[in-house]
Amino acid sequence: MRGGDVQQSAMFSYLSPEQRVPTDHPLRAIRQICDKILVELSGLFATMYSEIGRPSVPPEKLLRAWLLQVLYTVRSERMLMEQLDYNLLFRWFVGLNMDDEVWHVTVYTKNRDRLLQADVAKKFFGLVVAEAQGLNLMSDEHFTVDGTLLEACASLKSFKKVAGDEPPTDDPGNPTVDFHGEKRSNQTHASTTDPDALLARKGSGKEAKLSYSGHVLMENRNGMVADVEVLHANGTAERDAALVMIEVIPGGHQVTVGADKNYDTKNFVAEARGMKATPHVAQDIHAHRSSAIDERTTRHPGYAISQVKRKRVEEIFGWMKTVGGMRKLRHRGLPLVGWMFTFAAAAYNLVRMRNLVGACAAGKA
Repeated sequence: MRGGDVQQSAMFSYLSPEQRVPTDHPLRAIRQICDKILVELSGLFATMYSEIGRPSVPPEKLLRAWLLQVLYTVRSERMLMEQLDYNLLFRWFVGLNMDDEVWHVTVYTKNRDRLLQADVAKKFFGLVVAEAQGLNLMSDEHFTVDGTLLEACASLKSFKKVAGDEPPTDDPGNPTVDFHGEKRSNQTHASTTDPDALLARKGSGKEAKLSYSGHVLMENRNGMVADVEVLHANGTAERDAALVMIEVIPGGHQVTVGADKNYDTKNFVAEARGMKATPHVAQDIHAHRSSAIDERTTRHPGYAISQVKRKRVEEIFGWMKTVGGMRKLRHRGLPLVGWMFTFAAAAYNLVRMRNLVGACAAGKA
């Protein structure tokens, strides 16, 4: 007997998630690169897990799930687990079969903390960079440094005096706070929600927010991330992080490093030159100061090229903030924020590699 709109769902499915994903889907190229890197990390994963006890989340699947969270801007781990429950594309990418049970969100986050302690994000990022270098997609001579503020997962209401009694509040859960007339600084105040976050602003006249300072070293050939650093937003973090990243550039050959006007200081220019890096810094010239670099640097054609190329670093920050979830942080503490920023940079490189390799293949065809 046939009813009106009543439908009976099928009891069985003979198609796997692998068959459901189109052969030309962009995630296939990313997973191919990712699987190659995870094989190299298998030795590290083996030392992180005990051979006894209850089965845990496989680290390979955990990293693939985290990569999906970045690539598809999934705002929370709980929503990611929900997507894994019914999204066939997500199940295929992570490596789950149709009837595999999805992990509980608490189990997922606990295992994530284990990877954090082993600094897996840094190692994963390093292997992604090595893969790009093997494909000849990255320059080893010309670079750009820059930094950006990352808004912390803490409100200004949590920014309270380190010492001294706080006045009684009308609502302990969400008190009314009047900041007018109160002098607040990182020397006298700290956030009770995220003590590692510092009060910072992007420029004169801009509002101050609790923030971290994220930095990248970009190679100038294809605009890929060569190194990352996350520091406290203390005002000098951009130049400090730049020197740290310049120091670890492989090889002892001379390189060029483009940067904006914020890096035009005598100390930075001198220390960069001491590391065999020619600072192609934008000149900050006005009535009260002169630039730290002169015509000996600016007269070369390479300086003008670096000034054009360095602007591409904003594309990295734009992607990491809009797609990678770095505009408003969801995690607290410098180690975890640095972990997420590094992993987001690795995801950006994977997307660039997919696009570049695909473009080369289309050109040859």
